[in-house]
This record gives sequence, C-alpha cells and structure tokens, in this order.
Amino acid sequence: MGEEVDQQEFSRADRTRHREKVRRNLDVFARMLREAAFETDDPMTGLEMELNLIDDAGDPALKNAEVLEAIADPDFQTELGQFNIEINVAPAKLREGGLSKFEDSLRRSLNDAEEKGSKVGAHQVMIGILPTLAEGHMNVSSLSSNPRYKLLSEQILAARGEDITISISGKERLTTTSDSIVPEAACTSTQFHVQTSPDQFAAHWNAAQAIAGVQLAVSANSPYLLGKELWRETRIPLFEQATDTRSEELKAQGVRPRVWFGERWITSVFDLFEENVRYFPALLPVTDDEDPLEVLESGGTPALHELKLHNGTIYRWNRPVYDISQGMPHLRVENRLLAAGPTIADTIANAALWFGLVRYLVESERPLWSQMSFSAAEENFHVAAQMGVDAQVYWPGLGQVRATELVLRRLLPMARAGLDSWGVPSEESDRYLGIIEQRCQTEASGAGWFVDRVRERGGVDRYDALRATLLDYTERMHSNEPVHTWD
Repeated sequence: MGEEVDQQEFSRADRTRHREKVRRNLDVFARMLREAAFETDDPMTGLEMELNLIDDAGDPALKNAEVLEAIADPDFQTELGQFNIEINVAPAKLREGGLSKFEDSLRRSLNDAEEKGSKVGAHQVMIGILPTLAEGHMNVSSLSSNPRYKLLSEQILAARGEDITISISGKERLTTTSDSIVPEAACTSTQFHVQTSPDQFAAHWNAAQAIAGVQLAVSANSPYLLGKELWRETRIPLFEQATDTRSEELKAQGVRPRVWFGERWITSVFDLFEENVRYFPALLPVTDDEDPLEVLESGGTPALHELKLHNGTIYRWNRPVYDISQGMPHLRVENRLLAAGPTIADTIANAALWFGLVRYLVESERPLWSQMSFSAAEENFHVAAQMGVDAQVYWPGLGQVRATELVLRRLLPMARAGLDSWGVPSEESDRYLGIIEQRCQTEASGAGWFVDRVRERGGVDRYDALRATLLDYTERMHSNEPVHTWD
C-alpha cells in the first residue's frame, strides 16, 4: 500500500477533507512536472519479491511474525497474509552488473533467511500462489497482525457492500466467496522498478503495457488455487476479483475496477495519477498535515502523502510511483504482473527480458504502441495469463503468433539491444536471455512443470499430490538451476 496506517474509523468529514487534499496534491504534482528538477541522471533499477511460507509437510505456515523475528533483517517485511513475507533488494545500476548483483544479493539473503526461518518451522518458496492453500486458510484470522491489513480489508468490504466472490474457469472451475481480502494474500509477486524522467515516463509505461502479455506467457507460475487447476497464471484473475470493490450493478454501469490494466495509452505520468483521483474514491482517507504548495514554494520537495497512499490502493499491473530520495523527487514504473520463481535465476532472467525490451521500445523510432490498439495489449495480457506458453498473442506486422515463437524470432534480439543500451555486460545478457531462449525452445514454465507432476500423481488425493509436488519444487528451487532444466 506504500504507507503505514493505524487502525481507525473514518467519518464523512474525513473523506471530504481527504478528497480536497488529494486534489491539492494533484495540482502541486502537475506544477512539479512543469517546474521541478526530478532525479533522472543514471537511472536506478530495483526489485522486490514476495515469498510464501510452508511447513515441513508443504502446508502453509502462518508464521510470518516469527520468521521475521528470526531473520531480523530490515530488508524483509511483513505481507498481507501470515503465510507471506517480502524482501526488498537494494537498487542497482544495470551498467554496473546490476542483474548479477540482484541474483547474488537474493541468493545470500534468502539462504540466510531460510536457515533462520527453518528453526521456527517455516520454509520459503517462490511461487505465485501457494498450491496447498485450502478453504480453511481463507479467513480473516490469516491476515497479518499489522492493523493496515485489517483496515484495508474492512474498507474494501464496506465499499463493496457484500462478500467477495471468486469465480475462475480454467482446466477446472472454482467458485467460492470470502468475507475478507485474504484471497488477495494468496497472490504473491515480483516487482521490477525502473526510474525514468517525467518526459520519458509515458514511453516507459506504454512499453511495459505493450509487452505485458508476452511477459506472462513465458513466465507463468501460478496454476493452482484451492486445489483446482485453473489458469497458468491464476494470480491475474484472482487478484482482479479479490480486491474488487464493485457490486454487480456497478460493474454493469462500467465503473472501473481497482485492479486495472488501464484503458488507453498515455502521454504523461500525470494521466495515471489524474485517473486515480477522478475514478476511484479513497479506501484509506488518511490526511497528513503537510501543505504541499507551501513546501514547494519554500524550495522543498512535497511528500504528497495522500496522492501516494491513494495510488497504493489502486492496483495497476504497471503502476506509477512518485518518491523522494535524498531530497530529490523521482518517478518509477513498477512492473507488478509476474510471480516469483521458480528459481532466482529464472526471476532475474525475467527481469533482464523486461528491462531490455522496455529500453529498446522506448528508444525505437516508431513506438510499438502506435502500431497496436490498447485493447489488443489487454487481450494479450489475459490470454497469456490463461494459456501460458501455449498462448497466441497479437503483434504488429505478424498478427496472431505463438508467444514463444515471437520471443525467439523478434523479441530476444530487441531485449539484447536494450540491455546493450543499458550498458549490461555481455556475459550477463548471454546468461539471462539464454535462460529465456531455452525456456521458449523447450516450452517450459513453472506452471507447466507443476501441472505435469501433479497429473503424474493422479492416483492420489489432490492435496497429497500438491504437497508432494510442492516439496519437489522447493528442492529444485534451491538448486537455482532454471526450470527448463528440471526433469
């Protein structure tokens, strides 16, 4: 959500005051985009990863508070569910070996955390949705103790006015309801961050949207939910439904969902923040004492607390981020649509593909998004989430094409050229893009591997098969051998 908040109730006056303050923030932000100096030299990249916790048997371990106490590392933080934790990796410059630094840092940190967490009976696993989650875990008691999570759950349910319905049709069908946002906790992800100037933000965001479907197709890793085989990346429909504040009537009226792909290409980062304010009521109308205009006119950098908190409760798959570092404002695109894993090597390969493709497309003479409709990009996104490596996506000049073939024929050379522009050492490009190439050639994915192994255990109880497969998965995860090499 971007900000810590205390448990509280909100009055009508709170909401009115907060709306006025958010709009004032937006006006000041518009002025900053025209006048302020944003940090843009030698842009940084970043990475965050959400992890699941399991016990020795492969069942969810609702022990994140104990695990975090055992780890005692500020880079690890609580997440929405008691079976989740998150690690924030130090930002890096890609031209200085940033991709390898991400991998090395993650391996050191996660190995240390695994050793300490195992002493309290919890093990980390990198997968989008924990396959062994059961209906019994889907209640408010599974939320982490941080009051912001209970408050957010209450506000979403209050806005909706009824229980949350989860209905997903894939290979099998799942229909269930929840009286809290715990189903959202089932969705863990990896977030890639790229810093950009205000002038180039729109190109970065549009590029990220245009390649979202391809990203999902070759990286899917969430095939099961509550014992059912659903989409290859089931996190996508689950997250869209688990935080939906709209009743059926509001959906029918065309009210926008808070988990949102978007509806148009943009020309400025302002477009996204303005949409946030125009379309979405505040879930957490917490108002700060800062006068942003006074801070700006006195030579300072406004924190824009309300605008940031509001942005943190609108779940775009590519989210705009405004932040301050050492007194200087900066902008980032946060790519939020992939699951972690199956290994750290696979995760950094996914990062290399994204950073490379985005850079190449931003620098292209004819923007890709001028050659395809926004609705085509959104259709690619959902088809890829459902089908994974089997997805057929639309690409300008090719029409409908298998996503793996598109990556092999067109996108890997683009990604390599983009990484070259970043100044990424050739040995890094070779290693990480080579993993993507092999994954596409073998049509391998975490989701596909998991489904195949569960089906091989078809003669046993589904949850027994899921537990056994998850333990096999976790063992291979620790090897850091990419998923295309797994037997």
